[in-house]
Amino acid sequence: MTEKRMALVASPTPASQEAATELRGLYEWHPIERADMVVALGGDGFMLRTLHGMLDRHRILPVFGMNLGTVGFLMNDWRPDLLELRIQHAKAITVLPLRMDATTVGGERLTMPAINEVSLLRETRETAKIEVLVDGRVVLPELVCDGVLVASPAGSTAYNLSAQGPILPLESSLLALTPISPFRPRRWRGAILPNKNAISFRVLDAVKRPVSAVADQREVRDVAHVSVSIDRTSPLTLMFDPEHALDDRITMEQFAS
Repeated sequence: MTEKRMALVASPTPASQEAATELRGLYEWHPIERADMVVALGGDGFMLRTLHGMLDRHRILPVFGMNLGTVGFLMNDWRPDLLELRIQHAKAITVLPLRMDATTVGGERLTMPAINEVSLLRETRETAKIEVLVDGRVVLPELVCDGVLVASPAGSTAYNLSAQGPILPLESSLLALTPISPFRPRRWRGAILPNKNAISFRVLDAVKRPVSAVADQREVRDVAHVSVSIDRTSPLTLMFDPEHALDDRITMEQFAS
């Protein structure tokens, strides 16, 4: 098997920087422009920034993450030894990002990727009023809430789970549509939709009840309309030790107490 040229990126935290110094003395590293894959040191937030950076540069490489953060759901265990052998035997998981197309009250149009979720959130004390559409058909004429989100399977255990949304198996080709503190309809707890669907939101009374849209950590203020769909043109590849595959972790989250 041909040895992969590795690039190393690390979170600015002291623990990650110390680990990066150790790895630089143990293995040969290459600039991302000439690498075949990336080793990322940090937590889940840094992994998301690494993936977004590749999407922004239109150079998407497989990423093997090692956890030097808190939760490390998207990461492998930190171990400096036998790294090349671990990568050789790693299991590859494909993650399809979301695409957010947002139009502001002022008419500005922005497109952003999201790996975990796209969320709409009220900006003031006033509850948001949002019309929800699936493939152009109105499914909820008025959702009164603090917000609403669309989560990918990879992101279904993040903000979506905190909002009481469902955990989605990684290879399920589904999206979670989850309200955030819904007031009306009181009994609506969200929906699970095929990822071929395009989900749209129209903010009702957007001036009096302003709403922001957030694609992972990137925010657009004062939106009037937001559309969310799967971006099949930019698949991402995460690499995991066989005993710590992401799909297994997502499955086991359903039994966490």
